[in-house]
Amino acid sequence: MTIKRALIKAFLILAISLLGLSTHLFAQNDTPVLDSQLNGTFQIKRGPVINDTAYKNYASGEFTPGRGFDLVRTKFGALNISIYAMARYLNQMPGTQTWQDHLGKSHDFTGRNDFYWHRSMIWFSGWVGTPKFTYAATVWTVFTTQQTLIYGNMQYRVNSHLRFGLGVGPNLSVRSMQGSFPFYSSTDRTMGEDALRGGFTHGFWITGEVVPKLYYTVMFGNNLSTLGIQASKLTRNLAKSASIWWMPTTGEFGPRGGIGDFENHEEVATRFGASYVNSREDRFNNIGTPSPDNTQIRMTDGVLFFETGALAEGVTVDNATYNMFSIDAGVKYRGFNLQAEFYGRKLSKFAADGPLPLSELNDFGYSLQVNKMIIPQKLMLYGAHSYFFDEFKRHPWEAGGGINLYPFKNRSWRLNGQVMYVYKTAAGGTFGLYTAGQTGTTITFGSDILL
Repeated sequence: MTIKRALIKAFLILAISLLGLSTHLFAQNDTPVLDSQLNGTFQIKRGPVINDTAYKNYASGEFTPGRGFDLVRTKFGALNISIYAMARYLNQMPGTQTWQDHLGKSHDFTGRNDFYWHRSMIWFSGWVGTPKFTYAATVWTVFTTQQTLIYGNMQYRVNSHLRFGLGVGPNLSVRSMQGSFPFYSSTDRTMGEDALRGGFTHGFWITGEVVPKLYYTVMFGNNLSTLGIQASKLTRNLAKSASIWWMPTTGEFGPRGGIGDFENHEEVATRFGASYVNSREDRFNNIGTPSPDNTQIRMTDGVLFFETGALAEGVTVDNATYNMFSIDAGVKYRGFNLQAEFYGRKLSKFAADGPLPLSELNDFGYSLQVNKMIIPQKLMLYGAHSYFFDEFKRHPWEAGGGINLYPFKNRSWRLNGQVMYVYKTAAGGTFGLYTAGQTGTTITFGSDILL
């Protein structure tokens, strides 16, 4: 066979393959309809029916793949690619101000006013050998923090009562860490959740259904958050977290258990949950360095807990025990959704290089979210509020709301606008919507896609 003939043959094979793939992609992009129990099985309104089961959200937190597009499917295994992407404009007002922490020290605040392609995730997922053994490899990047990682997890399903997982997963501290991403009211978490929550780490977990409508997850991880922490810096202390949730009426709470009744439940859907986390935390770098590597824990005045001088001038805390619990309750009915959550965090057993005025910190707070589909599968209005009863009696809070527009009448593409007033913001960093210490108005406009 000449080189010319070989090239022609290869071109024809490629063209036929792309034609078949484009037909499949069109079917995947049609509006999916979840089955009657909303358990992840999809059928297509028009075009060929794909009798397939998407990967249910078993303790994968933000790492659960989207529906995606099948690249390979054989008797031995399957490979699927899916993506999440989000861009937004963020304006934190006023532009500049000075705020005081609980010790009375002054900090300068410069509010953000910028556009960013904020976050991208690309999932390569599927199963190997048996559909019981699933995998997900994820390319993750957050442009605002200049972080890019590749991580994943492997899970084996024994039966409906028991599934094992190994890889990167969430510390089960608050509701938003248990799989609802990216189906939040806005494009990120509320201030209350963001300020106190644990992060994601490498670990091992088990999850399943105890009895019909009652579920559990238990997680053992390296620490509270793996971001920026090398294995050589870890201690032998493991983080432990557990969550249990009950959906007594319909046995489900919509796709991913997300916020908002986009699916327009004809029967009242309810969800009640409780979670707990314990971790002995380290600052993970030399105590003589003012800025810690452990940036997951902040106090309610917005200051990093392990930062030198956080609790007393010139004193650095090297170790502390983190305990957090939360309870949540939600209801959905005919486009209406009410979500409430109460949480408490205790920091104790401090090991520091000097005397401290406190032996422990106890902070409590709540979040409320109310959502209503004004135009079914098209337009949603929502309100959100968070408030703290904190150790320092600063009482940070937020109140506001926004609008979600779904141009294609499905959750795959959303346009979001939000206005939120914040008071002495406890959350901080460029990952979310908040900068520590701000008192003022934050405006965001964003768009995200999940395929």
